[in-house]
Amino acid sequence: MPSLLRKETPPPASSSQLVLNHAGETIVVTLRRLPSARRFTLRVRFAARDAVLTMPQRGSLRDARAFAEGHAAWIAARLKRLPAVIPFEHGAVAPLRGLDHLLLNVPGARGVVWSEPLREAAPGAPAHGLYVAGGREHMQRRVRDYLKREARRDLEASIERHTRAIGVAPRPIGLRDTVSRWGSCSAAGSLNFSWRLIMAPPFVLDYLAAHEVAHLVHLNHSPRFWALARQLSAEVDRAEAWLSAHGAHLHKFGAET
Repeated sequence: MPSLLRKETPPPASSSQLVLNHAGETIVVTLRRLPSARRFTLRVRFAARDAVLTMPQRGSLRDARAFAEGHAAWIAARLKRLPAVIPFEHGAVAPLRGLDHLLLNVPGARGVVWSEPLREAAPGAPAHGLYVAGGREHMQRRVRDYLKREARRDLEASIERHTRAIGVAPRPIGLRDTVSRWGSCSAAGSLNFSWRLIMAPPFVLDYLAAHEVAHLVHLNHSPRFWALARQLSAEVDRAEAWLSAHGAHLHKFGAET
């Protein structure tokens, strides 16, 4: 099962861009050279909403352009099929801890952002509301800030519990908005996570915390690492499956329009 978690240091890579014209539209393709690549490959990234062409280290730019131009129609079609972004605005629906919330602006209310059950919810509609005080022009920032605070709170609680279980000191965490990984652990023991994990079900966030805590002991993906990760979390397989099926979709929420 593919995972968005990577701890091994990747081989050196270099990037540039190609600009293609197709059917009156401009397509930007990120060109990535990898020593391990043996052929040209193209992919459209859901989270980054872009196209990437991976090529051998010694491949020519002329051949790369020819390959990309030959697949320009495919790239354009895939980009158009990406789900629309969902800004944090009044009336939008976004997940919080795995539950859909209706975003509601309440300009005259006190406070900033809070969650509570809706008094009336139609069948099939969200049962919870995320209420945002102040002007609508501030909703995007205030919802994002609220989700980051909630993510930090939940992650710190999980980190504290898992480090205590294996007898290591808790670590401070950093929050990022990366598209290629949900969590990371440096050789120095620095832990970083995507704040978007707060939108996933709690068992997913807690698994990611356990995963990174296990890296404080084993900075690899050896059998000993996975044994420790499974000791800390009973949801390894379930969480990995959820991330594989739904993780990329978390990146469509809160995008600027």
